[in-house]
Amino acid sequence: MKFIKRTFITILILTTVGLLFRGWFYRHLVTYKSVGLRTNYTATDKILTDFIDANNDTQTDLDIKQIIKIGLSITSSQLNFTADKNDTDPNKLIISKTAHCVGYATFFATTCNYLLEKYNLSDTWNAKPQVGQLYFLGTNIHKYFNSSFFKDHDFVTIENKKTGEIFAVDPTVNDYLLIDFITYAK
Repeated sequence: MKFIKRTFITILILTTVGLLFRGWFYRHLVTYKSVGLRTNYTATDKILTDFIDANNDTQTDLDIKQIIKIGLSITSSQLNFTADKNDTDPNKLIISKTAHCVGYATFFATTCNYLLEKYNLSDTWNAKPQVGQLYFLGTNIHKYFNSSFFKDHDFVTIENKKTGEIFAVDPTVNDYLLIDFITYAK
């Protein structure tokens, strides 16, 4: 009985630590590398711009990290993941509401760029959807999959045009694991 109790407590502690520090573990185990860029869309649909406006804080002095978090929240609340072929244009995704990693990345980048423009930060910052490869402990995981669906994975970089500072996020991972920033290697 003592062995079962200790095992249960150990599993409970390890699960709690894993959940609390999932972002830290993910950032230290998984690295993203860009292999190209995706189309960077502009928010032109009134439904999309109204949705973004209705779902962000009305503060007037936001910093880049707050804009990123708002963009992730808006993307997560709007999209549902699907492996099916679908649109990647955020102006269409606002209606269809389903996307795979490409749609998540383009929707987030468009939302982020719209917010950067709205809060007068677009001269300094720019969000770009990236085609990427994931490396687990330094090993490219995509070579282990035969499906074309797993040949790459999209994420977004937000770059300071003046200093070169880069924040990287994976809106798909954020939607499921609530992990905001990721490790990006040029």
